[in-house]
Amino acid sequence: MSTLSIVLIVIIVVLIAALVALYFFGRKAQQKQAVQQEQMEAIAQTISMLVIDKKRMKISQSGLPSQVIEQTPKLLRWNKLPIVKAKVGPKVMTLVCDEKVFDLIPVKREVKAVVSGIYISAVKSARGGLETPPPKKGFFKRAVEKAQEKAGAKPIK
Repeated sequence: MSTLSIVLIVIIVVLIAALVALYFFGRKAQQKQAVQQEQMEAIAQTISMLVIDKKRMKISQSGLPSQVIEQTPKLLRWNKLPIVKAKVGPKVMTLVCDEKVFDLIPVKREVKAVVSGIYISAVKSARGGLETPPPKKGFFKRAVEKAQEKAGAKPIK
């Protein structure tokens, strides 16, 4: 056998081993996530709150309790999280929000939300109704619209 074929066989074996390892780690992570989701649903409660402000910010700048900041992995401290400041009863609280729900939450309005600890997982209703935001456009769609606008053509919807 030539050295090229031996090198290719070794590379293929290493890639197969990596794929098998990723498969098993992925299944284990899915099981952990399912258990965590069940726990969150078990302690979830519907709360009426007045949303004061909402922003995407780093966890270190968010104003969350120091215990929460210490428990987050170091790699996730650089990511921006959807943070909501809301008045729940007499207290002003800082809450972390689900990405899917963040755009639905209206600012400076009263909202009924499903909360698990400091995590907002769903919004049930709001005074004045919930507004669905317009769908976000991707890079390609924006580029096509700009090109059509420059050419003077009517935009495609």
